[in-house]
Amino acid sequence: MAQRIPEESLAAIEQAVARHPDGASLSDVAAALPEKLADRTLQYRLKYLVDKGRLITEGQGRRWTRYRVPAAAEAAPRVLAEEAPKAVPPAAEDAAVPLSPPSEEMRAYLSQPFNARKPVGYNRVFLDSYRPNETFYLSEEQRAHLAKVGKVNFEEQAAGTYAKQILTRLLIDLSWNSSRLEGNTYSLLDTTRLIELGEAAEGRDQLEAQMIVNHKEAIEFLVNDAAEIGFNRYTILNLHGILAQNLLPDANAPGRLRRMAVGIGKSTYHPLEMPQLIEECFNQVLDTAAAIQDPFEQALFVMVQLPYLQPFDDVNKRVSRLSANIPFIKRNLSPLSFIDVSRTLYMEALLGVYELNKIDLLRDVFIWAYERSAARYAAVRQSLGEPDPFRFRHRAALRQIVGEVVRAKMDKKAAAAFITSWVEKNDIPETEREKFRDMAESELVGLHEGNFARYQIRPSEFEAWQKVWGERKKS
Repeated sequence: MAQRIPEESLAAIEQAVARHPDGASLSDVAAALPEKLADRTLQYRLKYLVDKGRLITEGQGRRWTRYRVPAAAEAAPRVLAEEAPKAVPPAAEDAAVPLSPPSEEMRAYLSQPFNARKPVGYNRVFLDSYRPNETFYLSEEQRAHLAKVGKVNFEEQAAGTYAKQILTRLLIDLSWNSSRLEGNTYSLLDTTRLIELGEAAEGRDQLEAQMIVNHKEAIEFLVNDAAEIGFNRYTILNLHGILAQNLLPDANAPGRLRRMAVGIGKSTYHPLEMPQLIEECFNQVLDTAAAIQDPFEQALFVMVQLPYLQPFDDVNKRVSRLSANIPFIKRNLSPLSFIDVSRTLYMEALLGVYELNKIDLLRDVFIWAYERSAARYAAVRQSLGEPDPFRFRHRAALRQIVGEVVRAKMDKKAAAAFITSWVEKNDIPETEREKFRDMAESELVGLHEGNFARYQIRPSEFEAWQKVWGERKKS
């Protein structure tokens, strides 16, 4: 039997929270308590008070969660997983996005005080009424425009080819922008150092670094497993498992559907509470998304329906943003990395989905964001040059053959004989053997201290081989 929490300890926590009418962080509460409590113990007691309705929460994750007493709150959902900021007048960064009249009307409604907006629950009809390839969030003209913008002439290549070509840039862009939309304070340079060098920024919360690292690993999962991913439980559950690792109070929650009630801070929307219905709707969202043929419609559909359902304890928006890239990765289209997207406008767009079941504002943001991202990667691709499809198709065989030549310390004559024999014995089409032999020999001739690592060759192996290769060259 669990030990009963002393009432005086609970009362002390309530008093500590009450000293912060605008919300107390975990560190605020800890500092105000007369007795020192371990973080895990304090988190457990705060959760107990929240579950009992004696406190409420706003925000997400340890860094952004704020505790308040109900008397000081505007609303009191039992547990709050995601925070939606109050609607504010348009900022300069918002003005860059051209908005339709319905979007302007939505913003006007959302600019009203919290208490003036109508409380709403999950509307199953919003999902049920969507018919794949019959219902569309994007018009035919909009889909055609995005297809033209996102096309990169990689259609005939294996799934993920284009994403792999620009992966270094994509890891930084998408990790930073998606984290920024969650309120992460890392700069672009901080993010670059963290991803490329593993160096966390000084003076920043470790949870922020964890969020960015999780994004990096999640993007690598999608790109490296491009042939297998899709709108299915394997992909989406594991995507959440990676994005949420080390960020949730419940260590078993990453990759698991929600079993508790949640709410949205500063929103009148109350998501589903019954686990059975959450699972049923989650499966329906995935089945519907998988049946959609147009990749842009697929992307916008999951950006609408996944956050609206709130299938996980937290990290739902992050899952939706990375999930939106699944059709782009699989079909070798320009990815969506949310470059320059205003956090305020994006959150208002989601509020419109939550409280009004209207997608106009999110659609406007989506189209503008995709145009920005496509322009970004067109420039990146131009700087990288066109990839060689033949080399990409045979990259594994090339890595193997170069590695074997080096590790066996072959000279030029032995290497030429080995390559000819290897090509004839392995699965290289007869019409491509001569070109492959030339490519393999060129790679060996061009191997130097600055590029041998890509063939998984150790420095000692390269040094030993280079002596033999060079000696033969002089003789």
